[in-house]
Order: sequence, then C-alpha cells, then structure tokens
Amino acid sequence: MTPEQLSTAIVDVLTTLSTTGEVALPDGVPTAVTVERPRQKGHGDYATNVALQLGKKAGMNPRAFAELVKAGLEAVDGVAEVEVAGPGFLNITVAAGAQGLVAQQVVAAGSSYGATEAFAGEKINLEFVSANPTGPLHIGGVRWAAVGDALGRIFTMTGAEVTREYYFNDHGAQIDRFSRSLLASAKGEPAPEDGYGGQYIHDIARAVLEKRPDALDQSAEDSLEAFREVGVDMMFAEIKQSLHDFGVDFDVYFHEDELHRSGAVARAVERLTALGSTYEKDGALWLATEKYGDDKDRVIIKSDGEGAYLSGDLAYYLDKRERGFDRCFIMLGADHHGYVSRMMAMCAAFGDKPHENLEILIGQMVNLLKDGEPMRMSKRAGTVVTIDDLVDAIGVDAARYALARYSSDSNIDLDLGLWTKAAGENPVFYVQYVAARTWRLLHNGADLGVLPASDDFDPSLLSHEKEGDLLRALADFPRVVTAAAELREPHRVARYLEDTAGSFHRFYDSCPVLPKGDEEPTELHRARLLLVQATRTVFENGLALLGVTAPERM
Repeated sequence: MTPEQLSTAIVDVLTTLSTTGEVALPDGVPTAVTVERPRQKGHGDYATNVALQLGKKAGMNPRAFAELVKAGLEAVDGVAEVEVAGPGFLNITVAAGAQGLVAQQVVAAGSSYGATEAFAGEKINLEFVSANPTGPLHIGGVRWAAVGDALGRIFTMTGAEVTREYYFNDHGAQIDRFSRSLLASAKGEPAPEDGYGGQYIHDIARAVLEKRPDALDQSAEDSLEAFREVGVDMMFAEIKQSLHDFGVDFDVYFHEDELHRSGAVARAVERLTALGSTYEKDGALWLATEKYGDDKDRVIIKSDGEGAYLSGDLAYYLDKRERGFDRCFIMLGADHHGYVSRMMAMCAAFGDKPHENLEILIGQMVNLLKDGEPMRMSKRAGTVVTIDDLVDAIGVDAARYALARYSSDSNIDLDLGLWTKAAGENPVFYVQYVAARTWRLLHNGADLGVLPASDDFDPSLLSHEKEGDLLRALADFPRVVTAAAELREPHRVARYLEDTAGSFHRFYDSCPVLPKGDEEPTELHRARLLLVQATRTVFENGLALLGVTAPERM
C-alpha cells in the first residue's frame, strides 16, 4: 500500500463521514491528504495530520475527529492498525501483505512508476543555460544544464508538457566584442581592451579564415561582419555539441535578434501601452514597473528611438505567452538576483500573475576543488573552468549527479577527488552501485533458475523489518517526484535515492536473496527477487530523472 493509496482511502472515509452527516466540512472534502512516513519508529508505517487540519473547521476537537477517521480506516483492506496520537495525529500500520504488494505494483508500472498527474494539462516553457555564444560553456552554465534538464524531466514525469528553450543572445555589445576579438586574432593583433582572450579565440579565428579565406580582404565593416556571422555560429555549434555530449538537448533555440527583426518588440510595447502601463518622459518611453513592486520605473524605448535592454525581455515574454505556455521558467545565475523584481513587475504589467505565469530560479556559484585547492582555470578558455574540463575530470554521470544533488540556492564546493572515487563516500557511486547490484542479483538468480515472483506472488512473505523499510521507501518515490516538481528541487530525487540505497543495503545484509550452496529455492527467494527487481526499477527511474545512467556493472 502506497502513500497515494492511503490518501485515497482517507478521502473516501472523509466522504462517507460527510455524506452521513457525522462531520460537516464547510470547504468540502479535500481531493487528497498528506500521508508521510513518520520520523520515529513505533509510530506506524505512515502518519497523517488530516484531523488537525480539518477538525477545527468541522467544529470538532481534532482528537475526536481523528477517532472517526480511525474507525473508517480500520475497515480498509490492508490497514492493520490505526492509532490516534498527541493532539490528533493518525499513525497507520499497514498489513504485511498490503505492504508487500508495493513490489508487484512497482514492477508492473515499470518505467512509468513515479509518474503522477500533479502538473497534468500544464504547458511549461523551461528556459535554462542560455549562455552568450562568446566562449565555451563555463561551470555556472553547466550547473543549470544539469538542474534545468532534470527539472524538465521531473515536470514531464508529473504530467506537464515541457518545452526546453535556449535563448540565443546574438544581439548586443557582447557579440560585438567577441567579433572584434576574433578579427584582432586573425590579424595577429592583441585582443581589444574590452575583448575576449583564451586559446579558443585563436582557434575560432583560424577556423573562420579556413571557411572564409577572403574575410580579411574586405572592408573593415564587412570583415567584422564575416567574423561575427561565422564565428558566432561556430561558437554556438560548439556549445550545443558540448551540451549534447552532456545529455542536454533543447527543443527550441530562440534567437534574440529575431525579436528585433520581426517587430516583436514593437508589438510588446503596443500591448503594454494599450494596458496603460507606459508613459513618456524626457523623450523616452517608460514602463511603470514601480507600482508593480520594482524599485523604480524602467526605460523601454530610449530617446534615440532604440530599444533599451528590457525591451527584448518584454517581447520575449509576450512571445512565450502567445505560444500558449501557462508557465514560463527562467533559470539565472546569482549575479542576476536584482533582475527578478523588474521581471515580475513586467509580468504584472502584462496582466499576468508573477511567480505563477513567470518564475525565475536563481542558481548560486559552483567551486571546483582538486586536492583541496581551487581548480586552475581552463587552458583553452583562459578565464573559466568549462563544461569539457568538468566532464574530462569526473565524467558525465558524476558531473550531472553532483550538480543536481544540491539545492540550487546554495553554493557548491565540488571536490573532484571525491567524485572519482569508486567508494561509498562518493554519492553517485553509492547510488549507482545499487543499480548494478540489483541487476547482478537478478542475473545470478536467472542463472540458478530462480526468477522473481509474478502473479502467484504472496506479498505477506515480505514481512521482515528491513523488507518493510525498503518497501516503504519504494512506495515513497511518487511523492518525492511530485515534491521535486512542486518545489522546483531536483536535488530531492538525488537525496531520496541515497536514503533508499541505505535501505536496500540493510535489506541485502539482513535478508538472503538467493539460495546458497545446495539450498533449494523457495517462494521467499522469489519474493525477495521481486523486491530486488522493484528496487532496480526505482533506481533506473530516479537516475533517469537526473540524466544519470543505471549501470549493470561497476
């Protein structure tokens, strides 16, 4: 019996109590209630505070309310015992047979186990990485590649329609500096004072000349345009390839330049003006963002008629909404923290709901350590540690797991020595080892002619304490996935896998899975193999949400 099934059972009990008039719920019966694993042993398999939440609303003492729910729950198949504790908590013990059924349910669901309908019907635009194509992808962008892709997978698992989008900044001063840096390198001149350095600039400059041998034989303006056009395309192609090799691909690559060429900026300004959110002052057009929570109003069209920086954001947001997205997520680095209030004010100015139609997630810094010291900068990039440096150091699986394992709003110090160790102290090794061990047990069982139990499975055989702990952990997976989506926290999946890995190892140490020596296989062996297969399924699904492989061997 899973927490979701218990939640449904409690809702059914509440519906009956409401229908018979034993309780009066002014807000109606909830569609779901929270059921969690208690922190302390001896408090049952699951607990709920539903009586505390609804008792006073029903005009009843919460304990008296809990007693009514208890009576109804005790009649539910699979519920062995219900205890009212403290001010009205309900501690629920599940019968061994009902708990053991979880293994069968997990295996039957296969790759869909963990899927929920929490975000069904939601159309989500998830914009992340979006690094300027002026150099190799640095470690800050790599964090969002891992977290953003994992969040997209989690949203999909919870029923949303997700579009991953990369905002290609090919319009503005940074592209100008990049182009001038390439041109200077091709001429054998030092980089401009405000330009970009690093070996990659020389590599791309040479590649541009190979593709356009006449690039230096044109006017200064045409030469610069050649290096802009070809160089930016080459740099962006390299970024896309690095991300692909990292397991991250996007559905849409949106070019900023298109906003300015297509008239999208003008349309956005017209929309805001029609809504009464703009005004003219000092020859410029302003957006009245202060009344929506920003620290001041913002210029959107400068006095010379050119669009200010914010104008592109207005057009891009409106474009996303016109494409039908209910929720637009933007993932930004820590240096963009001050950007949030103006974007939320912009959202409100369009008549939308800040933090609902538009959400901005801020990621903190990542520091790489090697032998306890900060990792040296990339020889190729010159100024930063890049995605390729990280992957070369610890591999894709470890890099993705390490970056997704921590809350995005916390700084990370990644010790490269730790993440390459083939030992339990390395979190990704600890988790992947469960995937490999479960595969090996299933393979060895097949060699012995012992297969996991199937339709004739007796779930009550899985009555050992450590089996119960593992079954409850596996049953918790859908709730963890939903929480990770609702809180925008993929790291919850990683931490869940680590906790469940501990439950599996304790089960394995206490409960022999395969017969030894001349021992005859029993139904208990087959039942435990089914539990092993269920564990393998959960680890495959959980690791897949993080973009990490579930190996068969290590």
